Amino acid sequence: MNLKKKSKINSKKLELYLFIGSYLKNHILLLFLSFFFAVLIVGFSLYLPILIGRAIDSMIHTPGITGILPLLIRILSITILTSCLQYFSGYFNHKLSYLTARDMREDAFDQLQVLSIRYTDKTSTGDLLNRLTSDIEQISDGLLLGFSQFFTSIVTIIGTFIFMLFLSPFITFLVVLLTPLSLFIASFIAKRSFKLFRKQASIKGKLTNCVEESMYGLKTIQAYENQEKWMAELKHWNESLQKTSQSVTFISSLSNPATRFVNGLIYTVVAVGGAYFVLQGMITVGSLTAFLSYASQYTKPFNEITSVFTELQNALSSTKRVYELLETDELEEIDGIKGIDGIDGIEKAEEDSLYENTLNRKGEVMFDNVSFSYTKEVTLIKDLNLLVKKGQSVAIVGPTGAGKSTLINLLMRFYDCDQGRILLDGHDTILFNRTTIRRQYGMVLQDTWLKSGTIFENIAYGKTDATIEEVMLAAKRARADQFIEKLPSGYETMISERAGNLSSGQKQLLCIARVMLGNPPMLILDEATSSIDARTEILVQKNFIEMMEGHTSFVVAHRLSTIRHADVILVMKDGKVVEQGNHEELILAHGFYHQLYQAQYQS
Repeated sequence: MNLKKKSKINSKKLELYLFIGSYLKNHILLLFLSFFFAVLIVGFSLYLPILIGRAIDSMIHTPGITGILPLLIRILSITILTSCLQYFSGYFNHKLSYLTARDMREDAFDQLQVLSIRYTDKTSTGDLLNRLTSDIEQISDGLLLGFSQFFTSIVTIIGTFIFMLFLSPFITFLVVLLTPLSLFIASFIAKRSFKLFRKQASIKGKLTNCVEESMYGLKTIQAYENQEKWMAELKHWNESLQKTSQSVTFISSLSNPATRFVNGLIYTVVAVGGAYFVLQGMITVGSLTAFLSYASQYTKPFNEITSVFTELQNALSSTKRVYELLETDELEEIDGIKGIDGIDGIEKAEEDSLYENTLNRKGEVMFDNVSFSYTKEVTLIKDLNLLVKKGQSVAIVGPTGAGKSTLINLLMRFYDCDQGRILLDGHDTILFNRTTIRRQYGMVLQDTWLKSGTIFENIAYGKTDATIEEVMLAAKRARADQFIEKLPSGYETMISERAGNLSSGQKQLLCIARVMLGNPPMLILDEATSSIDARTEILVQKNFIEMMEGHTSFVVAHRLSTIRHADVILVMKDGKVVEQGNHEELILAHGFYHQLYQAQYQS
């Protein structure tokens, strides 16, 4: 490996250590207490061999228990005190690691809320879930192991070295001479295990994603009899995880026997060398006993450190994945208002007030020479120009892939234009906070989303201060009140995860009720009634028409019968508006819209 590449790897690892340190500094008191108790525990542990050595020398020169009784009492007291200190040390270490993991998980979850749609579209859900759960848990375990053993091991090595140097500099020199073998082994194993741990974490993410996808689409999988295919995919990732885990286990397991061999070698050198010095009268038997104890304590931390290094490599690989999530620049930038009356970076309440004063909430939308693509290779929308006046009902139709839903994504600023601009009441939306823009729209999508909670909570999701009367009125307007009242607990009925206890149509009605409760200035309806029966759809459409009166609205529809009332129908093809007009005008024009209409109703 060349020096430049090695330096780059080391700098990346330093970034990860600094990343963890940024969380530890929030709990500096616990960090200090952890180190303080580690020093006390090691100090008393190092003092015990001296007392034991003195007791042995005392028994050799003065047989009987009377002379060593005070020493035995001190030994027992220190042993009890050390046990108590270990309890408190463990408590502080656990608390520090858990609080650090808690803070990291909260930051990661906050990050998910501001990640761009582009990022979440290209990253699997299972991988993101794995980073928030398994990876952070692994970091917590690594920190716990590090604090419980790493501090103690470092202090033990320094302390035993000083005590051994005091007893016999020559034997200490022999011990220190052999010690680097343990460090070499630890370094050798750590370098090879880091890549494997990172690969293991990545495979865990893919396995989690496979399970999550199969659980979400279980009905579809069973309907198409595709269980064997999913079992094969699960088996593939499971076997990949097993092979990688075996490699990790093999590499990491080498450290313990290798370092124990070095420890045994050091202990033998100390025993033989010490026995020679005892015979020469250079040290006492008690001193040799103490030295052997110190030699054992000195080498033991190296064994523990190698084990800690292995676990730390695992934690470090998980840290890298969490760090990449938290440091990604693919975020929804919460832009302050710029260029409007010279104001920049103002509070949201002030921004909303400025929006009221500047735009007057007219609801006029203009696409000015807009171009956009999800990938650089394929341009989806090119040079789109469109003016939607206040209060107009705009229907967007066209074949699959024409750019209808993309138009909605651009309106809501889930994505920003590659070229051109979108104007709201004559002002570029890029100048406004995304939250401010989105609060002007109420949106119902074909893909419904409901959270675990009551029917009431789901309808009131966009208006948390709504009363039960307001929620019931919104449900009535959405024609959802009929099925809600038949539920066991009415509006207090709990919806399970993914709302599996409701039909697709019922879920869509609840989403419609949610929008009707909010009564936003502008509406976006993307196949909002696609799962509802024809009779209910007619009734809901009437209420939508009433709701859209005076409101600018955008309606994406495949069923052309549902958009006949629209003031303007935009016909999209290949990312461009190829026709524009009301239903009668477009039918008489005998263009692309007429072809679509005939294809649906030719019978």
